Amino acid sequence: MRARPAAMLEQAAKGTAEFEAAVHRLTDPGFTRPSHLPGWSRAHVVAHVARNADALVNLLTWARTGVETAMYASGDQRAREIEEGARRPAEELRAELLAADRSLAAELAALPDECWAATVRTARGREVPASQVPWMRVREVWIHAVDLNIDTSFDDVPREVCAALLDDVTATFRARPDCPPVTLRTEDGARTWSLGAPGSADPVVTTGDLPSLAAYATGRPVPGPLYPTGGGTLPKLPAWL
Repeated sequence: MRARPAAMLEQAAKGTAEFEAAVHRLTDPGFTRPSHLPGWSRAHVVAHVARNADALVNLLTWARTGVETAMYASGDQRAREIEEGARRPAEELRAELLAADRSLAAELAALPDECWAATVRTARGREVPASQVPWMRVREVWIHAVDLNIDTSFDDVPREVCAALLDDVTATFRARPDCPPVTLRTEDGARTWSLGAPGSADPVVTTGDLPSLAAYATGRPVPGPLYPTGGGTLPKLPAWL
């Protein structure tokens, strides 16, 4: 039996509070301003985060009942709901976000301990234990708080979340042929992450603080300096999420 993932549940709650606070700081006209995501306004980001909460409730329902419940009926449905949400009045969209967050928090709190080991499937088709659902929400709320393009940067993301994001990116990009070989290293040299296919070429060793390394690896604005080998340019990484 998997233990209740208490640390990730706490980080999900903190990240949710950060995202909601950022949305609260937005003026109504500010919802239509561009986010950091190409082609998406801030309203698109808010609608996406709300629908993601609904989708994760589906996975928790699957874990609790044993009845397969997909995150989204289809990719088209997911895209359509985000577009529809982005066109709603700002106050309505705020209310939808808060309602979706409350629903997800209630489901996370109520899931029986024995259900955390149940296997569910992500929108990308990867089978994972339900104990990964809190981490999936942590990623969404912290990264998209940055994507809102207001005043949250990766410097505001908890260091342990930055490290976990780098672990996640490494697992995704390891051995991918479209990812250039890059080794990310913290300034004190205590942690390293290797991206790209091993042995294909000498990796570009890039040093920086955790927030900047995590921002670079996830394709978000980098808050601080990064130092690639020989002072060259940073390789362009493929899109992550």
